[in-house]
Amino acid sequence: MSGFGFFNKHRTWEDWFGMLLGVLIVISPWFPFSSHDVMDAERSTMILNTFVVGMLVFGLAQLEYVALQRWEEVGEIALGLWLMASPFVLGYAGDDVLRAWHVALGAIVVLLGALQLWQDWRLSDQELANHPQ
Repeated sequence: MSGFGFFNKHRTWEDWFGMLLGVLIVISPWFPFSSHDVMDAERSTMILNTFVVGMLVFGLAQLEYVALQRWEEVGEIALGLWLMASPFVLGYAGDDVLRAWHVALGAIVVLLGALQLWQDWRLSDQELANHPQ
């Protein structure tokens, strides 16, 4: 049971992993095996949405690394949920591979944000400010 202590403290690798997730989200429309060969308005909207969500996830993870605040983790959770809903809301759910990638990446972002929020819930503002040290 001592292995659970590993998840009790917010570690900097979690912030680096969040940045990696942001990069993966940005490049996800060009992952292999995507079924879209034609650029149309729907695909342009999906690419713009994916770029914005990925950059925001990347930016929030960077902010957590530099100046940890709880709202950043809540923002990550919201972005992950939006990424999971995007294929259905924006109408590209027919692309099975991209839908699966976005649901999986969104779920990982939500889980990472929830883990970090849980880890930081009881910390004081001073302890949050000392996170990167």
